[in-house]
Amino acid sequence: MKGNDEGVQEARRRIDHLLGKSRKGRDLALSDIEAILLGTDAASAAERAPERTTERRASSGYRVVRSAGAREDHSGDGVEPRSAARARLVPSEKATTGLRMNQVAARNENQRRYLELIERVPLVFGVGPAGTGKTFLAVAAAVRALRTGQCRRVVITRPVVEAGERLGFLPGDLQAKLNPYTRPVYDAFYDLIDPEEVARLEENGVIEVAPLAYMRGRTLNNAFAILDEGQNTSIQQMKMFLTRLGEGSRMVVTGDPSQTDLEHGARSGLNDAVARLRGFKDIGLVEFSVKDIVRHPLVEQIVRAYEAPSRAPREGDRFP
Repeated sequence: MKGNDEGVQEARRRIDHLLGKSRKGRDLALSDIEAILLGTDAASAAERAPERTTERRASSGYRVVRSAGAREDHSGDGVEPRSAARARLVPSEKATTGLRMNQVAARNENQRRYLELIERVPLVFGVGPAGTGKTFLAVAAAVRALRTGQCRRVVITRPVVEAGERLGFLPGDLQAKLNPYTRPVYDAFYDLIDPEEVARLEENGVIEVAPLAYMRGRTLNNAFAILDEGQNTSIQQMKMFLTRLGEGSRMVVTGDPSQTDLEHGARSGLNDAVARLRGFKDIGLVEFSVKDIVRHPLVEQIVRAYEAPSRAPREGDRFP
């Protein structure tokens, strides 16, 4: 290290601080290492201004670390800072303590490869017909990552597009209006963990289910993000979602290109993204087929019937 005495001492102090955490077996993300070396981590801020740095636990289950200059917010749950000073929200360790989930295993080769890619690369596309387990397995992988500490929160989003109907005005608050669109995601959660546990994790901010429009402007760090029904995104929406990927995060995009509900003539963001990103390093793609369907046996027959060339009804065609 070269420099004046004060600079060398400060550099050595920061490196010793980093080595101390490493020797204690701390799992340090790249962002944590950078923060320590730049002197922007909470410990460094506390040394610079111990009387002005506070750390408290919010009622939502988040630990709020404020750097010097931040003014306490005593309104609501106090999570939002009232100044431009940095406030770092980290899910409480207690939030996922003792989280239990039902065991999930792949039922065919494509499902096995899908789960393997989700573990290995930061962005995975799962495309194919209904009933192949795209969403369920993605949610299962997210819950597993939460349990093992590989992520700190799960963010699941869907485009709010009506499936060929005009539902008109929906009564209730925002959550009630969004419920019909997010229900399939909750069905997957309830199959994996207790509904009471889902509610607790949502309250603590560990699980977030939100419409795609709410993703704009965000950076998803240390998160497991899932975009469901990706075939109903526009090209601009898909680009917006994919660029939310932050430090230590993973993304899974699912969709069935044959069941788009976009307006006639609109290009699907899912098809466009797969065409653009196919073959890129650290991006996985699994294309499920009819033979991968794991729902009721009739679902496979129905999908095959709709994929086959249509024919006019013939005399003698009868239902049982």
